[in-house]
Amino acid sequence: MTVHVIGGGLAGLSAAIAVVGRGERVILSEAARYAGGRCRSYHDGMLDMTIDNGNHLVLSGNMAVDRYLRDIGAEGRVTRPERPEFHFVDLQLGGRWTLRPDDGVVPWWILHAKRRVPGTRLSDYLALLTLLRRHPGQRVDQVIRRDTVLWEKFLRPVFLSALNTAPEGASADLAGAIVRETFARGGRHMRPLISSPNLAAAFIDPALDRLRCDGADIRLGRPLRAVRFADGRAAALAFDGEEEPLQPDDRVIVAVPPWIAEKLLPGLIVPQTFSAILNAHFQLVPPSQAPAMVGLIGGTAEWIFAFEDRISVTVSAADHLMDTDSDSLTLLLWRDVAFVHDLSGPVPPCRIVKEKRATFAATPAEDARRPAARTEWANLFLAGDWTDTGLPATIEGALRSGNRAATLALSGA
Repeated sequence: MTVHVIGGGLAGLSAAIAVVGRGERVILSEAARYAGGRCRSYHDGMLDMTIDNGNHLVLSGNMAVDRYLRDIGAEGRVTRPERPEFHFVDLQLGGRWTLRPDDGVVPWWILHAKRRVPGTRLSDYLALLTLLRRHPGQRVDQVIRRDTVLWEKFLRPVFLSALNTAPEGASADLAGAIVRETFARGGRHMRPLISSPNLAAAFIDPALDRLRCDGADIRLGRPLRAVRFADGRAAALAFDGEEEPLQPDDRVIVAVPPWIAEKLLPGLIVPQTFSAILNAHFQLVPPSQAPAMVGLIGGTAEWIFAFEDRISVTVSAADHLMDTDSDSLTLLLWRDVAFVHDLSGPVPPCRIVKEKRATFAATPAEDARRPAARTEWANLFLAGDWTDTGLPATIEGALRSGNRAATLALSGA
């Protein structure tokens, strides 16, 4: 049996890793000449340094991430802080605070004014309990109050980054999934993990090495143009200049973006609305005491990341900034960075990276369009953070989808 994995992003890589782990043959085909999809690193000629296309945050409680890193031998490629801490700066009021959850499940931290969001009351945190329940088809603004300090100073920015969608109109169930897998499980599951030195070194290169070591056939620069079907099965895969027939026991895992999947697979229903993400990378060594990650309230930037050789900024749901020129964006974002880290002097060289279709819009309507991993074709399965994982479009969701597709492909093998 051969399992054909179409797409070399994280969903495809996790599926391929799971399959070779069971001793089966894998052919991984990726349209681009590099793997990683939206989670990749590259050498930027202007900055003359390696940067990530975006800042992708994972948490210590992300079980699929933990398993994937173990499987590819990359546990040491992410930094793991000793305790869960989330630093915030309010650019409107000039205040700074640090959220320090307890390691255990019981949230004793909300009883201590210095450990919770300033100005919040204990009753504000009941919103988290509300989101633990399922609310099918409902928006966040239909489920919890938004006229609280907790919403404005913490929940809204956290949900905005996790959902990459304006939280007010986002799916309450997807927001609840974030709460169930983080706050509800305690601080030991909330420690932010930062890729070191970059995304490719942590998530991509070790996976490719592992696949090659286990005999996988990796074919980059090989876009799939069509799937031929017969008798309720995928019968052949058409690539540029070649068509590869499938044997009766072969399987196919399609792990490509949704707009490509719907062209390949007739009748497939996929999300149709997407949200942008904006990232900026400043060529500047951060101050020695700079936190690894700072959340901003009231600025253009939303999260500022401090790496060894650069400072990076992320803005989620950034559709309103996509038409702004790079020079203007650089000045806007540098103003926030300079304030947070008390920097002066000229603006350092900067690379602006825009992802116009970074994730599906995490609204109830688009969430309802996410397909399951199993399809109408007996030997073809789907993977991707846009499939029905129960999570927003995250690294954790992408890896889970790959594991799920691999399990289905191998069942009965």
